[in-house]
Amino acid sequence: MFIVGILSWWYGTGWLARMFAVKNQLVRTYDYFSIGLLASSLFAPYRQISAGGVKGPISIMLRAFFDRQLSRVIGAVARTILIVIGLVWIAVQMTIGVLTIIGWSMLPFAPLAGFILMVAGWVPSWR
Repeated sequence: MFIVGILSWWYGTGWLARMFAVKNQLVRTYDYFSIGLLASSLFAPYRQISAGGVKGPISIMLRAFFDRQLSRVIGAVARTILIVIGLVWIAVQMTIGVLTIIGWSMLPFAPLAGFILMVAGWVPSWR
């Protein structure tokens, strides 16, 4: 009865808790990299305080226009790099999470596998 209780927790509540932990880790990483915010402001000017309109001669207006465009390009490149890094890290964490969940399901069989290997006479080679 004791083993049945442990296995029912392991494959019920424990497994759900492990999946919930993996999901929370992915959500925290998504929030840390602010992927949604970076994507929604992809072409916004990058760290430019005075990105508004400029009045004056046409040369000053053109210079301000090209300054804003250059700032937008720099911002888009920086945000794209951060988005790609964030998505790659999320993919790595998702892979590790799936392997963790698979390992969680196989771990109760490790003593049985060890016992079978012991009876078979298998000895690990440490060379």
